[in-house]
Amino acid sequence: MKLSPLTLFILKAVGFFIIWYIIYELWLLPDGRLDEWLSLNVIGISKGLLQSFGYDIISYNRVVGIFGTPGVEIVDGCNGIAPMGLFLGFMVAFPGDAIKKLSYVILGVLAIYVSNIVRITVLVITQEEWPQVFDFFHDYTTTAIFYFIIFGLWMIWVNFNEQAFKNA
Repeated sequence: MKLSPLTLFILKAVGFFIIWYIIYELWLLPDGRLDEWLSLNVIGISKGLLQSFGYDIISYNRVVGIFGTPGVEIVDGCNGIAPMGLFLGFMVAFPGDAIKKLSYVILGVLAIYVSNIVRITVLVITQEEWPQVFDFFHDYTTTAIFYFIIFGLWMIWVNFNEQAFKNA
């Protein structure tokens, strides 16, 4: 019995997400080094970007902000690893040429990484310039844009590899 391409995609995606969840939750997250490295890296680049805009920046541990504000803390759930895993899962589950897929995964993860830096930078500026909308912006707007980018990246791949999906 041959499974339909959609069923195969769903099974692969669910399988990947289960494996990703186990690896991340039971090994990577408790270890903490990957999350720490990524969070500090995002803070360092965001700090430099904010300074280039002329802001007086505070930065300590996983917090970056404009002097006089509490700053934005990049906790494990906000450093971009989970969205990168989500994107990677979609890519692994969808058929396509392995070399092209690997190249696109690298570009996609880089795009997610850069979008997270922009997201953190915008949140820090929002905290300074428009503190009354910071919570809404943090909870809804930037997160929605972040996942829209992931969905857009995946849809680009799907549209360029539609034939591979039909032949799977």
